[in-house]
Amino acid sequence: MPDWLSILLRSIGAVAYLFLLTKIIGKRQIKQLTYIEYIVGISIGSIAAFMATEMDGPVYHSLIAMGIFALFPYLMEWLSLKSKFLRDLFEGKSTVLIKEGKILEDNLKKERLTAEDLMEQLRIKNVFRVADVEFALMETSGEVSVLLKSESQPVTPKHLELTVAPSEENQVVIMDGVIMDEPLATAGLNRRWVRTELQKAGVALENVFLGQVDKGGELYLDLYDDKLMVPGAQAMKLAFATLKKCQADLELYALNTKNEQMKRTYQTDSEQLQQIIDQVKPFMIR
Repeated sequence: MPDWLSILLRSIGAVAYLFLLTKIIGKRQIKQLTYIEYIVGISIGSIAAFMATEMDGPVYHSLIAMGIFALFPYLMEWLSLKSKFLRDLFEGKSTVLIKEGKILEDNLKKERLTAEDLMEQLRIKNVFRVADVEFALMETSGEVSVLLKSESQPVTPKHLELTVAPSEENQVVIMDGVIMDEPLATAGLNRRWVRTELQKAGVALENVFLGQVDKGGELYLDLYDDKLMVPGAQAMKLAFATLKKCQADLELYALNTKNEQMKRTYQTDSEQLQQIIDQVKPFMIR
């Protein structure tokens, strides 16, 4: 067998075997490397490269070596589940970098971080002022987790004691100019609805790069031609505005009528409609 063909077959075999070992080890090694997994990854890669180019040694020697190295992360994870001490030994502990707005310089030195490194990590978390940080910790994965002080946290509907609609997954119903039937059915819609919405927007199906529908039935369209602008859907906002107008009209009728019975009826209807508006507002205005 020619050397080039042997190298080709060995390389293909090494990649296939590495893929199999990675699937066995699990997804965590790709997302987050522990010390052992980092060492094993380098070692297996070196063995695979040696296997692909070494023409004299038998292939199964390299396969056995890679298999043995691949067992180490699996064994370490199993031992970590059994012992907190071993988990801290293998994976390390998180380190506090900022506490109550004060940078802990000793811990920065321990993690070999400079002030520039810390500020970069804070900016990645959209934090630009150290004084706003309650805690910042470096996780065992190397990422920095940040908790802002209460007064510096963004205002949420919960802070304002507002009731909002629950979040639901938006469905991509058009992709690359093709209608996606399964997401469309999940949203409780059909192709006729999509074509009607496209006709309202004055857009041809083949010109749509991406179409996404939200829980309120609003269709967002992104076109291939970035210079063309698609008008935003206004159906929900118009419906909400109509309800507000009806409620205002009832109040006006209550003020203008001289019939006490009709005045009370209009006032009661106005108050009931206002309660309905308050309930549906989170669903209609986003």
